[in-house]
Amino acid sequence: MLKSRNIFFSYFVVMKKSFRNLLVVILVLISAQSFAQVPEFDRLEMLYAQQHYKLVYRKANRLLDQPDYDFSQIPTFYKSLSLFQLAQNKHWLLRKPGAMKEAGELFAQVRKSADGYKVLTAHMYEVSALKKDLVAYAEDLKRTGEKEKFEELNKIMLSMFDDIKEIDTDGMNNNQQKPSQSPASTPEREELVAYAKQYLGVPYVWAGDDPKGFDCSGFTSFVYRKAGKELPRRAVDQCDGSRKLKEKTVEKGDLIFFDNGSGISHVGMIISDKGESLVMIHASSSKGIVITDIESSDYWMKRIAGFGTYLD
Repeated sequence: MLKSRNIFFSYFVVMKKSFRNLLVVILVLISAQSFAQVPEFDRLEMLYAQQHYKLVYRKANRLLDQPDYDFSQIPTFYKSLSLFQLAQNKHWLLRKPGAMKEAGELFAQVRKSADGYKVLTAHMYEVSALKKDLVAYAEDLKRTGEKEKFEELNKIMLSMFDDIKEIDTDGMNNNQQKPSQSPASTPEREELVAYAKQYLGVPYVWAGDDPKGFDCSGFTSFVYRKAGKELPRRAVDQCDGSRKLKEKTVEKGDLIFFDNGSGISHVGMIISDKGESLVMIHASSSKGIVITDIESSDYWMKRIAGFGTYLD
């Protein structure tokens, strides 16, 4: 009788354990198919969109420490993205010098995973925006002569984005109807913008100020000369000598200045109509003269130092 009872008890324990394991598997499978609806993942996405990169980094780390979330690459994905953003901060890099390399390794881990394609496809806008930020950051490194950091980042980007299509958020949308001239835009400003666009694609040349090649301030100086205005040669001096403007009053032909953390480092010319999304034409160190939608890039938005003009 005792032996039968022990056998029954052992059978019950085994069945209970099997049922529990089966339940865990079912829950994980359900979660895996609906990872986009996990509140913790939604929270990461929201915080990243709000640029709370440190908070995203900490929360992603916590999720990665919990086996319950091993079914998805989302925590790894957001840890990678937040690290890429944080690594552009010199003070953060002092505390975590290997941040850029780690971010690249995490991104590669996501790409190689079983649901990597699904994750990247579902978050393609964030990936595309990150690409633009990193390209702009690489240009910054190149301008400031930080060759080692530039080469490290360039190598990481080549492996990250080699087969990832980019969402085109640069420049003007050709399918979008925009007025050819706003009420506040004068013929002089329209002519200046048209003149500047003639040089799209001209290569970037250090200290260049003619159609053979331009740097950022060399380009704005050259274009403004068309309007009979002589600008100082350096971006910082162009900023100091300009008539300062508020963003809401900026028009076509006005200048926008950027600060990379060590003073004015870049200048572009606004080509969008007053009150519209900020779009500039400028000399990019990697692409030459290009048109960039500023408000689609965290990199440029975070570095806006102010606006100015030499036009009437």
